[in-house]
Amino acid sequence: MVRDYWNRFLEEDPAHARGESLLREWLSPNQRAQYDALGYFDVVGCHTGKTYRIRQGTSTNVEELDKNGVARIGWCFVPKGYLVEGDVMLAQKISLETNERAALAAANRFTPATGAPRRGQQVNRRPF
Repeated sequence: MVRDYWNRFLEEDPAHARGESLLREWLSPNQRAQYDALGYFDVVGCHTGKTYRIRQGTSTNVEELDKNGVARIGWCFVPKGYLVEGDVMLAQKISLETNERAALAAANRFTPATGAPRRGQQVNRRPF
Protein backbone atom coordinates (compact mmCIF):
# COMPACT_ATOMS: atom_id res chain seq x y z
CA MET A 1 0.00 0.00 0.00
CA VAL A 2 2.75 2.48 0.94
CA ARG A 3 4.86 1.35 -2.01
CA ASP A 4 1.87 1.94 -4.35
CA TYR A 5 1.46 5.46 -2.98
CA TRP A 6 5.20 6.12 -3.40
CA ASN A 7 5.12 4.84 -6.99
CA ARG A 8 2.16 7.13 -7.83
CA PHE A 9 4.02 10.07 -6.24
CA LEU A 10 7.09 9.37 -8.36
CA GLU A 11 4.99 9.25 -11.52
CA GLU A 12 3.63 12.72 -10.72
CA ASP A 13 6.98 14.28 -9.78
CA PRO A 14 9.65 13.79 -12.45
CA ALA A 15 12.51 15.26 -10.37
CA HIS A 16 11.88 12.85 -7.51
CA ALA A 17 11.45 9.99 -9.98
CA ARG A 18 14.83 10.75 -11.60
CA GLY A 19 16.51 10.98 -8.19
CA GLU A 20 14.99 7.70 -7.07
CA SER A 21 15.97 6.02 -10.34
CA LEU A 22 19.56 7.23 -10.14
CA LEU A 23 19.86 6.10 -6.52
CA ARG A 24 18.55 2.64 -7.39
CA GLU A 25 21.05 2.33 -10.27
CA TRP A 26 23.93 2.91 -7.84
CA LEU A 27 22.71 0.49 -5.16
CA SER A 28 24.11 -3.01 -5.08
CA PRO A 29 21.53 -5.80 -5.45
CA ASN A 30 21.65 -6.38 -1.68
CA GLN A 31 21.26 -2.67 -0.92
CA ARG A 32 18.36 -2.41 -3.38
CA ALA A 33 16.56 -5.36 -1.78
CA GLN A 34 17.14 -3.89 1.68
CA TYR A 35 15.89 -0.47 0.54
CA ASP A 36 12.78 -1.92 -1.10
CA ALA A 37 11.89 -4.01 1.93
CA LEU A 38 12.86 -1.69 4.76
CA GLY A 39 13.25 1.86 3.46
CA TYR A 40 16.97 2.01 4.20
CA PHE A 41 20.24 0.48 3.07
CA ASP A 42 23.60 -0.11 4.72
CA VAL A 43 26.99 1.04 3.44
CA VAL A 44 30.53 0.37 4.67
CA GLY A 45 32.85 3.31 5.26
CA CYS A 46 36.00 3.22 3.15
CA HIS A 47 38.43 4.23 5.90
CA THR A 48 37.14 2.55 9.06
CA GLY A 49 35.05 -0.33 7.75
CA LYS A 50 32.18 0.84 9.98
CA THR A 51 28.63 0.19 8.85
CA TYR A 52 26.28 3.12 8.27
CA ARG A 53 22.56 2.94 7.65
CA ILE A 54 21.08 5.48 5.24
CA ARG A 55 17.35 5.89 5.76
CA GLN A 56 14.91 7.57 3.41
CA GLY A 57 15.20 11.30 3.93
CA THR A 58 17.31 14.35 3.31
CA SER A 59 18.72 15.09 6.76
CA THR A 60 19.41 13.31 10.06
CA ASN A 61 19.01 10.06 8.14
CA VAL A 62 22.49 8.49 8.49
CA GLU A 63 23.22 6.26 11.47
CA GLU A 64 26.47 4.58 12.47
CA LEU A 65 25.80 1.03 13.62
CA ASP A 66 27.67 -0.89 16.29
CA LYS A 67 28.76 -4.54 15.89
CA ASN A 68 25.24 -5.68 16.82
CA GLY A 69 23.55 -3.50 14.18
CA VAL A 70 22.26 -0.96 16.71
CA ALA A 71 22.37 2.73 15.81
CA ARG A 72 24.70 4.47 18.26
CA ILE A 73 25.63 7.71 16.48
CA GLY A 74 23.65 9.78 14.01
CA TRP A 75 25.33 11.86 11.31
CA CYS A 76 23.74 14.73 9.43
CA PHE A 77 25.45 15.83 6.23
CA VAL A 78 23.92 16.91 2.96
CA PRO A 79 25.18 18.35 -0.32
CA LYS A 80 24.79 22.09 -0.90
CA GLY A 81 21.68 23.31 -2.64
CA TYR A 82 18.24 21.81 -2.95
CA LEU A 83 18.29 18.21 -4.10
CA VAL A 84 15.56 15.62 -4.09
CA GLU A 85 15.69 12.78 -1.59
CA GLY A 86 17.22 10.17 -3.93
CA ASP A 87 20.05 12.52 -4.91
CA VAL A 88 20.84 13.36 -1.28
CA MET A 89 20.90 9.70 -0.29
CA LEU A 90 23.14 8.85 -3.25
CA ALA A 91 25.55 11.64 -2.30
CA GLN A 92 25.66 10.30 1.27
CA LYS A 93 26.33 6.76 0.02
CA ILE A 94 29.12 7.83 -2.32
CA SER A 95 30.67 10.08 0.34
CA LEU A 96 30.86 7.32 2.94
CA GLU A 97 32.13 4.72 0.48
CA THR A 98 34.80 6.93 -1.11
CA ASN A 99 35.80 9.61 1.44
CA GLU A 100 34.33 8.67 4.80
CA ARG A 101 36.63 10.93 6.83
CA ALA A 102 35.72 14.07 4.88
CA ALA A 103 32.00 13.26 5.05
CA LEU A 104 32.10 12.85 8.82
CA ALA A 105 34.31 15.93 9.26
CA ALA A 106 31.58 18.00 7.59
CA ALA A 107 28.73 16.27 9.45
CA ASN A 108 26.81 17.23 12.53
CA ARG A 109 26.63 14.46 15.08
CA PHE A 110 23.40 13.58 16.91
CA THR A 111 21.98 10.86 19.12
CA PRO A 112 19.61 8.67 17.12
CA ALA A 113 16.09 8.23 18.48
CA THR A 114 15.66 4.87 20.12
CA GLY A 115 12.10 5.02 21.42
CA ALA A 116 9.98 5.70 18.35
CA PRO A 117 10.02 3.08 15.61
CA ARG A 118 11.21 4.20 12.20
CA ARG A 119 10.15 2.90 8.83
CA GLY A 120 11.20 -0.69 8.39
CA GLN A 121 11.45 -1.32 12.11
CA GLN A 122 9.31 -4.09 13.58
CA VAL A 123 6.60 -2.87 15.93
CA ASN A 124 4.78 -5.19 18.31
CA ARG A 125 1.24 -3.91 18.71
CA ARG A 126 -1.45 -5.42 20.83
CA PRO A 127 -4.89 -5.59 19.25
CA PHE A 128 -7.62 -3.32 20.63
